[in-house]
Amino acid sequence: MSALLRHTSSGIPLSFILKNELTDWLTQQPTFVQNWLANSGFEKQGLALVPNPETGELNHVYCIMRSSDDFWAAGDLATKLPVGCYQIQGEKHLIEQLALGFVLGGYEFSEYKEKVTAKAQLGIADKTLYEQIKQQADAIGLARDLVNTPAADMMPQHLAQVMSDLADTFDGDFTQWIGDELLEQNYPTIHMVGRASENKPRLLDLKWGAKDAPLITLVGKGVCFDSGGLDLKPSAGMRNMKKDMGGAAHVIALAQLIMAANLPIRLRVLVPAVENAVSRNAFRPGDVVKTRKGIMVEIDNTDAEGRLVLCDALSEAQNDEPELIIDFATLTGACRVALGTELPGFFCTERTIANSIMDAGLSVSDPVWQLPLFDQYKSFLNSDVADMANCASTPFGGAITAALYLKEFIEPTTPWVHFDVMAWNLRALPGRPVGGEALGIRAVFNYLQNRFN
Repeated sequence: MSALLRHTSSGIPLSFILKNELTDWLTQQPTFVQNWLANSGFEKQGLALVPNPETGELNHVYCIMRSSDDFWAAGDLATKLPVGCYQIQGEKHLIEQLALGFVLGGYEFSEYKEKVTAKAQLGIADKTLYEQIKQQADAIGLARDLVNTPAADMMPQHLAQVMSDLADTFDGDFTQWIGDELLEQNYPTIHMVGRASENKPRLLDLKWGAKDAPLITLVGKGVCFDSGGLDLKPSAGMRNMKKDMGGAAHVIALAQLIMAANLPIRLRVLVPAVENAVSRNAFRPGDVVKTRKGIMVEIDNTDAEGRLVLCDALSEAQNDEPELIIDFATLTGACRVALGTELPGFFCTERTIANSIMDAGLSVSDPVWQLPLFDQYKSFLNSDVADMANCASTPFGGAITAALYLKEFIEPTTPWVHFDVMAWNLRALPGRPVGGEALGIRAVFNYLQNRFN
């Protein structure tokens, strides 16, 4: 996606005018520009291509901005403008605000297409700013690509290759435990969920950074396809389940962004990668499993598998006593009901961290919203035959009860953030085409930058 970005000081000028300042601005323009904009319906269209009056070549592009903080004002331009290189006019902060939206709007998942749509490019003269935008565009593009890739080409072994390649690129260390090795190393729930698939379950582990730096551990749900298991999903619910590894895509992309920016932290990334398939050895409703932490869990529903693979990974994440554990997961439809598909919800054990993440998200137009870890609902996870069930006895507060399940595997002294994300755009918005999406990773990256830089 960063191919839409160029480090150059040349390009067709691209200017943005605030809507409430348009009338005054027009009076200051040459007569030719005034007449052209008046006759081209600029005020209604919000976009005008103004030629050179002598040569007829494109000379300048003007766009109307609704507000000064409109992060997505350039989000449609990569596909709307004629092919060429453009340069945003204005101060550095304006370029910084609009450039990423321009590039993200040009994203196209083209792996399985013969022809790729030609798009406009954006030139940035400032080298530091160019690198900053490129790193973010590459990370978000990676997350989108991983989610958009069909499950047949994005199984646990493929996720493993992506993380191994990242480790090689940034001089990190990559380890994985595959199939029955998970039982030998005491990751029983990851093995249980993935054992029915011919694509063997895995726990993927990437480590990077100086040993004396503060440790941040990321955990991502990597259910590469979710049939629902024996509690089989209906066809409509299964159609887009290639995206159920969206949590893994988020932490992999966030890790890439952290390493590319060389944040002064020690990073660990854990991805339990499985396919929740149906076979003669699939786990069953009513089964009981002893988790890595030792908690006995009764399986109420095999379609609540994400929390099962996550609980072993979260238990492992405690071993190094990290300063913070952050997990991402496409965990519940209940969170989508509560907040819709475009606002990711998260849970957090420390209010100051939660507030800082929300503030960080708002400052970069990547909003996230905290939901409560309401302990009163914990009793909905009670089981008659085990320590707890993997599914609540009520559909109400489903995102909360799922988070409370995961919280049982977090030590009280460890700060923890849990994101429940859609990882998918159901509709096209400026800068955000339909399909796989990264939600909240810029918010978390900004938070980590503010905290550790």
